Amino acid sequence: MMPIAMTVGTIFYPFFGSLSFLTPYLIFSMLFLTYCNLKISEVRISRLHLWLILIQIVGSLGIYFVISLFNVTLAQGAMICVLASTGTAAPVVTGMLKGNVASVTAYSLLSNICVAIAAPIIFSFIGTNQALPFFESFLAIAQRVFVLLLFPFGLAIFMRKFTPAITTKIGSYSGISFYIWTLALCVVTGRTVEFILKQNSTDHYIEILIAIAAFVMCAGQFLIGRGIGKQYDDTISGGQSLGQKNTILAIWMAQLYLNPIASIGPGSYVLWQNMVNSYQVWRKRKGI
Repeated sequence: MMPIAMTVGTIFYPFFGSLSFLTPYLIFSMLFLTYCNLKISEVRISRLHLWLILIQIVGSLGIYFVISLFNVTLAQGAMICVLASTGTAAPVVTGMLKGNVASVTAYSLLSNICVAIAAPIIFSFIGTNQALPFFESFLAIAQRVFVLLLFPFGLAIFMRKFTPAITTKIGSYSGISFYIWTLALCVVTGRTVEFILKQNSTDHYIEILIAIAAFVMCAGQFLIGRGIGKQYDDTISGGQSLGQKNTILAIWMAQLYLNPIASIGPGSYVLWQNMVNSYQVWRKRKGI
């Protein structure tokens, strides 16, 4: 269903691109359904999370400095694909894969907080728009992350405390999140295709290289995350935590702080990561 959703979103991108305003509501619904099955006592920061955040922050800088020796714009496009915080839908996909949702939720919170703090500092040194004050940058990034991430989490925890029966009943319908994600995938794919086609750059060679770099970053992060997660008996959560990114936030950061062409990186990353997720869900449902 996921490849079909991406194909439909690509073909009918003008229509689905116009529905991009629905994305926050769709993500909120998916997260709320998933969090209704979650207990706050299960959400804990572990050593796995510390290794992953180290790779995310330090790894993004290392990739930038190496690739910048050849092309700065390409380096920015690759870097933002690693620096980007964990996607808000990562717990949903983890739930579909029968992974540890609490672990991904904990890392998602840690990742988004760390990126909100680190990104303005990093961009003040390597970005093209270095005049924005740190506090202003922090608030702008935090605003786009915390409300969408924390509100459904807080609402689910509140309801579990005061209306546990209703919360449990809602949680029993968490499978619906897969179909909500399918619709969201049509919308996000349509918006991404529309965004890429509207780029004014005539340097298609570098755009193709950035898209290829995004694929390498995507595959690499899923594999590295799964490898580290396996050491802590948390393979699925490790892969989803490091590999699935908040590409909408990443596109916004790239357009504001970096060369706008670099936003092709997270723009294409959304397609790569959903292909990976599609393959993983298919394997899970086939019992492979």
